Amino acid sequence: MQGRPVVELGCQVRFGGRTWTVAAFAGGQVRLVGEDGEVAAVLLSLLFADAGFEVLEAPAVPGVPPVGWLESLPEMVRERALAWERHVREVETGRPGGFGAAGPPRAEYDPQARTLAQREEAKAAELSAAGMPTSVVTVRRMRARYRREGVWGLVDHRATRPRSVLGRADERVVAALREVLEAGRERSGGTLGRLRVYTERLLAEQYGQGVVPLPSSATFNRLVHALAGGCGLLGSARQRRWRTARPAPPFVPTTVMAPGELVMMDSTVLDAFVVLDDGVVERPELTIALDVATRSICAAVLRAKGTRSVDAAQLLAQMMVPAPMRPGWAEALSMDHSVVPYERLLGVDDRLEGAAARPVIIAQTIVVDQGKVFVSSSFIAACESLGVSVQPAPPGNGPAKGHVERAFSSINTLFVQHVAAYTGSHTGERGKDTEGEAVWTLAQLDDLLQEWIICGWQEREHDVLRHPMMPRRALSPNEMWAALVAVCGYVPVPLGREDYIELMPVKRQKINDYGIRIDYRTYDHKVLNPYRGERSPAADGLWEIHYDPHAPGQVWVRLPKPGRPRGYGWEAVPWIHHTLVTAPFTDFTWQHIRRTVARRADRIQHEHDLALALRELLERAAAGHGTRRDKVVAARARLAGTGGAVWGILYGQQPGAEADGPGEDDAFDDGEGILAEDEGEEADGIDENWPGAEVNRDQTTVPGVARVGVYDPLTEALRW
Repeated sequence: MQGRPVVELGCQVRFGGRTWTVAAFAGGQVRLVGEDGEVAAVLLSLLFADAGFEVLEAPAVPGVPPVGWLESLPEMVRERALAWERHVREVETGRPGGFGAAGPPRAEYDPQARTLAQREEAKAAELSAAGMPTSVVTVRRMRARYRREGVWGLVDHRATRPRSVLGRADERVVAALREVLEAGRERSGGTLGRLRVYTERLLAEQYGQGVVPLPSSATFNRLVHALAGGCGLLGSARQRRWRTARPAPPFVPTTVMAPGELVMMDSTVLDAFVVLDDGVVERPELTIALDVATRSICAAVLRAKGTRSVDAAQLLAQMMVPAPMRPGWAEALSMDHSVVPYERLLGVDDRLEGAAARPVIIAQTIVVDQGKVFVSSSFIAACESLGVSVQPAPPGNGPAKGHVERAFSSINTLFVQHVAAYTGSHTGERGKDTEGEAVWTLAQLDDLLQEWIICGWQEREHDVLRHPMMPRRALSPNEMWAALVAVCGYVPVPLGREDYIELMPVKRQKINDYGIRIDYRTYDHKVLNPYRGERSPAADGLWEIHYDPHAPGQVWVRLPKPGRPRGYGWEAVPWIHHTLVTAPFTDFTWQHIRRTVARRADRIQHEHDLALALRELLERAAAGHGTRRDKVVAARARLAGTGGAVWGILYGQQPGAEADGPGEDDAFDDGEGILAEDEGEEADGIDENWPGAEVNRDQTTVPGVARVGVYDPLTEALRW
């Protein structure tokens, strides 16, 4: 411990360019003895005012004692040090409390009547008589320690020696055990006995058999807990992976002040069974987008297992479009009955008329995990087209997106556990015949979930949502959105049919004489005739093709359209076997067929064989025949037939209404479909029955656009 140098008897100082030793103090003067024996008497004020004055060697004034260290000592050691402090003060000042203490000093310690040596002898005799044998040398040593280090110098430092949590364990055993623990960080969990065997083997390899003995089992187990307890090397494999993936601290919380500033997106398998077609029972997969600022569930997509990048793209689209009221919902769930400033927002965005009470939030940054759905090129491209920044979380690190993980847990406890055929969070909580309890179809459960999100989540108070002017009151997500939208404003983003096509997965290919071939499926139509074998205007010369994995019966090709505002248009091109396979199917179904049908002919015949096998599978499963695997594949395919309803909702159409949209395979029933009325008419690939489309005076079908504006809180404040 370091202190401040002072001038006292015996110290050396520099004065007048020479080195002196302080010999005595008297009446404001100091007597100095030079190196040659010269004696000088100098006023203290003159000594300190000299420009060359310097204290060369002097004991340091004790600093502030480390009170925190004293509190960590055993009580007996601490009390003994404080007692010695009182004894030393009494020897030096005559009073146990030091200078300024009340009461006269005891006669044997009176500085006016007894010398310092006599007081030291009296203290040694007193302590020895009290049962603590003490010599005069010990008293002097304690005085010197106290002057150097304060009360810390009076502590018995045998109690302050650093103690290792490893005790006196052999360093070779410790090193080997650490290596075994690190090697098992990514392995499945095991017992302490397995660690002991592996450590013994490693020591035998490094030093020879029996050279380094292991401690007893109890000592070894304590050593394992001491080494691994604080490093996350024990516990479940999931916990160990989490500790490995966690970034180095310190952690700084993210502050979000505006809706959409930070949105977290993730998927999970729902803890409930649903009934697919033909009685197939399966757990669906839920994908949600959660706004951190308002804790709003901006969008939710419930699918059969196998979420694709197109589902994530649908989630992006749902966030930006008002949620329509569904048949059977109570009027209280509409936005005009909620706390949001509905009338003011309706003057900005006509799409809000008749909408449900779910916020419309435009994401700026989306946090996703390392799942292939969210890091796929198609999802990244969809986000870039909407001006959304994607921030991947560290792999295997749930706390990096803890808000959405906690939302999944809340959905499980507040909604899913009340659904028939609830499976529990793990198999230990599952009932005897949970699959037999399943009664809800996927569409029905999705309808229940969407309704619960509006009335059970958006209207539920969240303890973390607080208004600066009302910090004691918890707000609901809708109340928080209403408070923030009045400050941050509302900028609607209208999406048309072409925007939804842009959100689909993309491929870049040539247009050959036979058309377009994707994964043993050939797409062709006469609309491609002018572009067969031609290079596209793009730099790579390839044509941009978008497809829906849930409805691969058609694709969309971006072709030049000089008369269009953007200079291009989308043409829908059907699969050449769409009349052979009329039932809906998915890319998942197609991949199943490809794995089961061996190629025995050329490419053209093999594609025809695949189409026949696909039709037979769908017909066989529809009749209740085939293996359970065939039934699951066919049931998922039939669910894809309702995929157009999702896009219909985004266009403002009620579920169950008939609409031709992305994913509708029956758009080519006549072989020509909506592409062209005749060969002399240019096809634009847009159906006039498409929701939101309108026909202008020259009978050209164009998508309709809702009237939208910008919500300016400063201007709108004048109308409140």
